[in-house]
Amino acid sequence: MAETFTYTFGVTPGAAAPPALRPHDLFATRIWQVRLDALMAHLPSWVDAVLAMRAANPQPAGRTNRQGWNSADMAVLEQPVFATARQAIHAACTRALAEMGASAIPFRLQSWVNLHDRGGFNFLHVHEGSLLSGSFYIKVPPGSGRFVFRDPRPGVVLGYVKGAVPNGYSDIHLTPEDGLLVLFPSWMEHYVEPHANDAPRIAIAFNAIEDSAR
Repeated sequence: MAETFTYTFGVTPGAAAPPALRPHDLFATRIWQVRLDALMAHLPSWVDAVLAMRAANPQPAGRTNRQGWNSADMAVLEQPVFATARQAIHAACTRALAEMGASAIPFRLQSWVNLHDRGGFNFLHVHEGSLLSGSFYIKVPPGSGRFVFRDPRPGVVLGYVKGAVPNGYSDIHLTPEDGLLVLFPSWMEHYVEPHANDAPRIAIAFNAIEDSAR
């Protein structure tokens, strides 16, 4: 007579069952994004304004931008043409800072244009000393470089496990689009992949800066 037995996958017959593990995901990093559909009608005029700014001052400011142009003006959103964008971005920052427990801190927006020609990119960097950082995309043609967040856990880079799995190393790639607003912690390392279109990729980058005068 044949002997019958049961076998549970992953458990040696006769051995004690492994303990049930209760996972705890620690050190989560929050970002925010929203498509500002109410502002879409303004995008063509904002693109024209940016191109006029570049024509008037063609020398790029440099910083982390390569093979493109960025404005030396660090108060772009204060220009009257961008007033509607400034109001929406300020409101979004106010809400995000409240979630961070920083609603009592007065702030102002530091802002500049970040434009990429074909092959243009931003190398890895952070926005040191800011309360919050972000990008608002006003022109994103096909082939635009993705926005990449570097895993903020420095030790995980040395780990054996790679990929989007628990305790693995994996950067996060964000695909921008026209009208998209993205907010993120200023200490989070990020970069922009090379742009692959002859039409420029244009964003307004910004920081929420503590306003000690208020």
